[in-house]
Amino acid sequence: MRDIALVAFAQTDHRRTSEELSEVEMLMPVLHDVLGQTGLKTADIGFTCSGSSDYLAGRAFSFTLALDGVGAWPPISESHVEMDGAWALYEAWTKLLTGDADTALVYSYGKSSPGSVRDVLTRQLDPYYVAPLWPDSVALAALQARALIDAGDTDEPALAAVGARSRADAAANSHAQVRGSVPQGEYVVRPLRTGDCPPIGDGAAAVILAAGERARELCARPAWIRGIDHRIEAHGLGVRDLTDSPSARLAAEKAGAFERPVDTAELHAPFSSQEVVLRKALRLGDDVRVNPSGGALAANPIMAAGLIRIGEAAARIHRGESDRALAHATSGPCLQQNLVAVLEGDPR
Repeated sequence: MRDIALVAFAQTDHRRTSEELSEVEMLMPVLHDVLGQTGLKTADIGFTCSGSSDYLAGRAFSFTLALDGVGAWPPISESHVEMDGAWALYEAWTKLLTGDADTALVYSYGKSSPGSVRDVLTRQLDPYYVAPLWPDSVALAALQARALIDAGDTDEPALAAVGARSRADAAANSHAQVRGSVPQGEYVVRPLRTGDCPPIGDGAAAVILAAGERARELCARPAWIRGIDHRIEAHGLGVRDLTDSPSARLAAEKAGAFERPVDTAELHAPFSSQEVVLRKALRLGDDVRVNPSGGALAANPIMAAGLIRIGEAAARIHRGESDRALAHATSGPCLQQNLVAVLEGDPR
């Protein structure tokens, strides 16, 4: 297998609303930034892959408009997934493994501000038994949190501590949407309060992948992808144990996460209760630095938050702040789909 690494990562400053910007206008500065870090031009990229959702944009094939920000003429090798950008990264990784390209640009974006995200996300539920009841994303996360509390795996003060730590860590992240003290306030849906839930906002992110020696030419300390895998739970919520995530555990095992300890973990846990589930499934001890960026509780642009977790983990390796990191992305209700990547830097 070819050695493939993340060599650059860029993201927007995540905001509650960017109504004055189109998706292209929001995306272009990020693309210029990530290309500028490597000195590459669009014509130098062997493959381009993006992740977004037409449901957020409210129009079919909305991702084709975003290609204006990339520059699709002369024609480029391009693909798109109707998923978080982490899955676009997975496709780009497989493309580079084939040897058809040596570099890849991966980007994703989401504007959640125009509509009700809680209502939009009901469209991913089972269309026969669950979706007609319109349980929104926060209500489903609250069911998971209640199951954890009833099982004795956590309690409300512990969940509040997760939110407080995340926002405190986000104080050092200039891109975070929310940071500092957590206004716990009223329940959003019991037992989840404001600090247990992700902010709604707009944002975009991009990474560049490169293979072999090309990666070392483009980055002083590449973040090598030592393993990556994604798995999915049953669609029916009633047949799942919401206090556990077998798919995340299996993805981590197949990605090689359990072969040696990691020092950093960037977990895509939009709700504080989901960090509890993931810590257990991924066997993360107290010695592992979890979400030093603040995680999804500090900024959660739909369709980009998972790619950002991988990018943040890679950036820590680039800066020499981590040697072996785990990055996780999720999609669907209550951690239904899970992707795990293991990243390593060259020995110091």
